[in-house]
Amino acid sequence: MYLPTMEAANCSLKVNRLLLDPQFESYKLTLDPLPCYNVELDTAVAEVFLREDQYTLDHMRAFGMYNYLHCNPWVPDSVFYVDQLERVMSLTVTLDTAMGKPTEVFRFPRDLNACDNRLCSSMHFTSAQWVVLSDGAGTLYLIRNGNHSGSTYGKWELIFNTELGEPFIVIHSISSVLCERHVIDVLLLSVEKDESDVKGSGFHVSLEWVSIVQMQSKEDCGYEISKRRKLFGKSVPDYAAIEPSGKGMMIISSKPFRLISKEGDQPKSPGDERMDEDDKREPLYSWQQTGDDVTVTFQLPEGITKEDLKIKFLPRDIEISFKDQDSFLKGQLHSLIDCESSLWIMKDKQSVEVTLIKQDTGCMWADFIIGDKQGKYIANPEQCAAISERLMHLTSEDMNTDPDKEKPPCNAQELEECDFFLDDSTSLCRFDGESLKATHVVNLGSNPFLFSFVATPELMPCFSLRHDVDALLWQPVFEQEESLWEHIATFNALGYVQASKQDKKFFSCAPNFSYAALCECTRRIFLYRQPTPLTTVLYNRKEGRRVGQVAKQQVASLETSDPILGFQASNERIFVLTAKKLSVIKVNSTS
Repeated sequence: MYLPTMEAANCSLKVNRLLLDPQFESYKLTLDPLPCYNVELDTAVAEVFLREDQYTLDHMRAFGMYNYLHCNPWVPDSVFYVDQLERVMSLTVTLDTAMGKPTEVFRFPRDLNACDNRLCSSMHFTSAQWVVLSDGAGTLYLIRNGNHSGSTYGKWELIFNTELGEPFIVIHSISSVLCERHVIDVLLLSVEKDESDVKGSGFHVSLEWVSIVQMQSKEDCGYEISKRRKLFGKSVPDYAAIEPSGKGMMIISSKPFRLISKEGDQPKSPGDERMDEDDKREPLYSWQQTGDDVTVTFQLPEGITKEDLKIKFLPRDIEISFKDQDSFLKGQLHSLIDCESSLWIMKDKQSVEVTLIKQDTGCMWADFIIGDKQGKYIANPEQCAAISERLMHLTSEDMNTDPDKEKPPCNAQELEECDFFLDDSTSLCRFDGESLKATHVVNLGSNPFLFSFVATPELMPCFSLRHDVDALLWQPVFEQEESLWEHIATFNALGYVQASKQDKKFFSCAPNFSYAALCECTRRIFLYRQPTPLTTVLYNRKEGRRVGQVAKQQVASLETSDPILGFQASNERIFVLTAKKLSVIKVNSTS
């Protein structure tokens, strides 16, 4: 996998085994009806269709599959959309049987229908008081919520707006206070023309981090842009969010992102990147390992003698330096070593061989120094042959003609379509807020991204990954340096279930994790309730054992066949938006 920077530490996601259910059987289809209430829209949703020049997969993922319905996580069951009259419309549900019409909370100050180069309008609720809004034509708006009590909203107040150039959509924002000044950090996404990419699609994806700060003058309560930074990549990210502290951001993408440091710094084409890889210097060192030790070999620079060499062993770190020079090699080792038993020797007065004795005997290291890519690993031929021989019975190029045979070979013909992972280079990266260089990288090749949502408004959005057949929910925890992502919930078998839905469009779940839901492009919504205790006695007919809890699947169908444009889920309701109708499906009650 390509790492954005050599300093980035390779990390892994630690699954909480207590949140897994190995005894889970399946979802039981129930025909219990789901109450559905429909609100006719006075004016249709402002849907923006892709133009002929927006032909790439990135345009389709970013704009063609855009969710036009937005929720305010600080006010449950409150949703927003933009209509064709350039109005932001709001609907807050307190009583399903007495829903009113959506009300206008904000109107764009200019006619957007006259804009030829336009994207869909977008918004993000920064905090309980602030909203960031894009008109889809290149203008960014900073909005203060109208006074509200409970769920009753007033008009939004325009505080600041600025023209940023190319059209973009808002994907995330945060509110903070720095040096007694209010700061709004916004993350914007656009797909820009790339003249240097003559062999690819001709476009690249831009993530721009814009910081808006309150002016220092006490007389002037206005805002201004203090900083603009850009990352570029060759694919639309599945997930991108700024840490609440503003000290970093996290991105899940199938291709790496890098910093555009200054004006005129154009992104490199894939051919240029391959040339950079070919022009890399020779490795500084080579290393190999056994179950007991790790051996590192490097050449001495010209003019350096044994007396000039200093090697410092620590239980988890190593530092190699030369006289009057900076450290030649320094960093955290993959695992603990026995400092007293570790040693080094000179070979031919030109090279040095360092032997590190492992404390955890038998543990094979993935790296010599965590995150360092300056060395070359040399595999032990005898170990490779032994591993290949032990795994020989698990693979075969022949069809499995005898499935009852002990330890039958596995072949690709037996795999289902949802077992294939088309892109095994997807990574989760944490970038530093100042340098915009990657500090932590997790390879997600075998754990495809499913969806993201907000569980706790004050924290970063959660994201869901498929692990085996389950869908695991991960909460970024930026304060924990050792573990930046926490496994907080599991939807049993949902990773496998959703893979069978060929026509799925949007995917979400309740903030309290009581259910997950997905909708198709038209009409149907699938609800998957997590296992709950039964009030009646139920026995498994085949095994005769008592069943203590059951997971249910429910299906709801809309009355209209119009394409679904928006989809949101709360603890009690599912909101589904089409061009002319907003449907509210009651899924849970507060009792």
